Amino acid sequence: MDDPMNDPNTRCGSVAIVGRPNVGKSTLLNRLVGQKISITANRPQTTRHRILGVKTIGADQAVYVDTPGLHRGGGRRTLNRYLNRTALAALREVDAVIFVVEALRWGDEDEYVRGLVRESPGPVLLVVNKVDRVADKERLLPYLEARGREGGYRHLIPVCARSGENLDALEQRVAELLPPSVHWFPEDQVTDRSQRFLAAEWIREKLTRRLGAELPYALTVTIDAFYEEAALIRIRSVIWVARESQKKIVIGRGGAVLKEVGRSARLDMESAFGVKVFLELWVKVREGWADDERALSSLGYNEMPPDGAK
Repeated sequence: MDDPMNDPNTRCGSVAIVGRPNVGKSTLLNRLVGQKISITANRPQTTRHRILGVKTIGADQAVYVDTPGLHRGGGRRTLNRYLNRTALAALREVDAVIFVVEALRWGDEDEYVRGLVRESPGPVLLVVNKVDRVADKERLLPYLEARGREGGYRHLIPVCARSGENLDALEQRVAELLPPSVHWFPEDQVTDRSQRFLAAEWIREKLTRRLGAELPYALTVTIDAFYEEAALIRIRSVIWVARESQKKIVIGRGGAVLKEVGRSARLDMESAFGVKVFLELWVKVREGWADDERALSSLGYNEMPPDGAK
């Protein structure tokens, strides 16, 4: 085959993965591309950035766009509005949409997202995730029929993102929707994000999993230094919290929480980067960062889409 970066006989397009919080969008992206590029945790606002995952199979290249969970109104906080605007911007720019819902669950937030995806110019695939949690599969049929009667979906596909069940059917349907185009990325590239970005996200993932019940929204992470040597990467990272009392929680008694978070994040980095990692973590306070657009920009939330979230 000719160079797919210049071959007009290939297909390539962008596909947004959208849904309310905690339906498994990031788990689905990671499974589709075969690599962990989007962090996961059983907490709202885990995904805070638009992340591209690239999957190339022969002449077809799907560029998946993982987005923050959509929620009605966006909330009063600047960070919440930023997350909604990021997801809504993706809907306006893609060739197709994967709308993810959870098996046997349908609420106001799902209905809200359904209204938004109907306004997207591209075709919509409804993906019903977490079917593994339904012990009696006969209960799925009425749910799937109800979703089908809503109309507006090109296909309805039940899957389990965690195990990969039925994702081959999803990928086949996605391939059918890709427009003729040269490939946007080299065949071996799986994301547009840098190692520096991924390192910050993996640290935040460990913090969210460890402290989500105590500090679900108060944390963010930046990388102050990222030095690559022959067989070693040195990283200095800052964990930002909104109040002094939260700093003590992140550090933990005798530094136990910070040490465990650092160890776990470092292992992820070493596995992904293929070299040893020396990781330093510091905790600092920046009051009100989640409510200040200028602070958000300085802390890495600098892809500010136009404010048009509903």
